[in-house]
Amino acid sequence: MLRRTKILATLGPATDKPGILEELINAGVDVVRMNFSHGSAQDHIDRAKTIRELSQKAGRRVGILADLQGPKIRIARFKDTKVFLKEGQDFALDINLDPLVGDNTQVGITYEPLALEVRPGSRLLLDDGRIVLDVVNVENMRVNCTVAVGGDLSNNKGINLLGGGLSAAALTEKDKEDIKTIALMRCDYVAISFPRTAEDLHEARRLLIAAGCHAGIVAKVERAEAIVPDVMDEIILASDAVMVARGDLGVEIGDANLPAVQKLLIKRTRELNRVAITATQMMESMIDNPIPTRAEVFDVANAVYDGTDAIMLSAETASGKHPIKAVEAMNRICLEAEKQSIVRVSDHRVNIQFERDDEAIAMSAMYMANHTKIKGIVALTESGSTPLWMSRISSGISIFAMSSSEETLGRVTLFRGVFPICHKIDEKHDHAEVNRDVVRELRKWNLAKDGDKFIITKGDLTGVKGGTNALKVIVVGQGLTP
Repeated sequence: MLRRTKILATLGPATDKPGILEELINAGVDVVRMNFSHGSAQDHIDRAKTIRELSQKAGRRVGILADLQGPKIRIARFKDTKVFLKEGQDFALDINLDPLVGDNTQVGITYEPLALEVRPGSRLLLDDGRIVLDVVNVENMRVNCTVAVGGDLSNNKGINLLGGGLSAAALTEKDKEDIKTIALMRCDYVAISFPRTAEDLHEARRLLIAAGCHAGIVAKVERAEAIVPDVMDEIILASDAVMVARGDLGVEIGDANLPAVQKLLIKRTRELNRVAITATQMMESMIDNPIPTRAEVFDVANAVYDGTDAIMLSAETASGKHPIKAVEAMNRICLEAEKQSIVRVSDHRVNIQFERDDEAIAMSAMYMANHTKIKGIVALTESGSTPLWMSRISSGISIFAMSSSEETLGRVTLFRGVFPICHKIDEKHDHAEVNRDVVRELRKWNLAKDGDKFIITKGDLTGVKGGTNALKVIVVGQGLTP
């Protein structure tokens, strides 16, 4: 049984050790994430080159996602590295303070507009909500606070405003420079941090295209403003994929609200024919431990039940002690979760009239596959649209996206239940010979045997994007006619 839910693993110092990247791919990683908050441009270029070489060696296309740093809304540094804050004490955030001399009464900040965007009663959450400050007043760009929840606070920790509202632009000057590097790397996806509106994503796409890059755009939903209903839909439609980034989002909206928002985001993303990624602390304990907690097992399985396309590992693989075991654990949990009937039932777009023939073909193929004995579906695709539409239908059927386009093969690595196969269809072949080509390719990868029934979707004009207009049922080993 092929795992349908995709595994996205973050690269870092732990994966730079000899042999680890190859083991990650062999363990089942579908897409790697390169976090541009850390490392040099050359680090990322070198890792991308290695991934492509290992992917080719394994005979399996592994996607590359570049994650832009986004705005840095952080405190500065303490002269003694960290301080302990007691509940009820006074503490200030001051843009005018030397950024290296913070103590347990005050610290500098990197985000100058903070003093203009808070008011008495505002609640600030530092270090992913571990420290909570209530704003008392603002004096000369100095934000005076009372500590509501204390504890250790160290250098450069992030700042969130409960309920959202900080106006930092999603794309920084650093991000704009990094986009040029990402274009050189030929990444498959680019993740945009802290988008507030669809325009943030449109701007990113314009910059990517100008740099000669047509990577898919991933909207990281991290701000409270991004889950307002109308804004949410606009952000989803402006992107190719949506990441439920549960760290900063949970801080801004409150942890108790996060499960319902996760389910809503995944559901709405799939309804709008986009890809959903669930991220943050999915296997957090495995940074140090060789097995996950039971709560983490449930978290991963529930994301699969929700319909997420991909689940993401962050520090677990980037800097953890057990990167391979973390991927193997995710793989096991997904395979078991996918056996449940809840993940094979779908009413996606059943009451909708399709405006495009290729989408109608995709939906027809899935309906037929779910109601007859079909081993798999082969989508001969130029753009990847047909397998994307197919993958929005919950099913246990494997979808094989055959394409000669590297861009398309990289894009489908994130689609749930879709497996990329590099295959060039000879445009001179008639339909019968194309069908035989497909069967030969399936046999090559040990995906088909005599008697297996497959659905093939294709277009009369091969090489034309959006041209899928035919559905064919074949039985392997039986005569294939035009």
